[in-house]
Amino acid sequence: MNDVTTNLYQTALSELATVFDRLDDAKVDDVIEAIASAGSTVVFGGGRERLQIMGFAMRLYHMGVQVAVEGDMTTPPVGSGDVFLVTVGPGEISTALALIDVARNAGAKVIVITAQPEGRAPQMADLVLHLPAQTMADDQGASRSSVLPMGSLYEGALFVLFEVMILKLRDRLQVSPDAMRHRHTNLE
Repeated sequence: MNDVTTNLYQTALSELATVFDRLDDAKVDDVIEAIASAGSTVVFGGGRERLQIMGFAMRLYHMGVQVAVEGDMTTPPVGSGDVFLVTVGPGEISTALALIDVARNAGAKVIVITAQPEGRAPQMADLVLHLPAQTMADDQGASRSSVLPMGSLYEGALFVLFEVMILKLRDRLQVSPDAMRHRHTNLE
């Protein structure tokens, strides 16, 4: 590996560390408590954010949490006592806004994870978790802060955030690693 490549890895890792240096962990704990207390949790994200939140849903399932990914054929309706968890890094995408409105009207608690807390989606949420990372909303010109393209810093930070949230939820729900492993599919 040459020095330029090594520097790119180090720069990307350093940028991720900076995101978590600015994260309000008390808000993470608020999200953990909401999921732990929910009847069911439905998650949504668009594009590459969808891939990250689908991985999070899979780990929730491994812990025995009643969870679904919005858009799947088996997604239940949400209502009072349920959580609708949305990642919308840029603060607004039309699909997220429409789904948040439906979930709110049905009585579900809406949680938004975003890099843009002043966006329309966070303004509609009951709880906002600010993940301070570059997205496509601020990846050009003077506001560009990451060596990674477009929203990759946010998406990478989502992966790390979700893995730590699983560790916190595992402790909160007192689920053993063996119990999680037992729920892993055997159809691979």
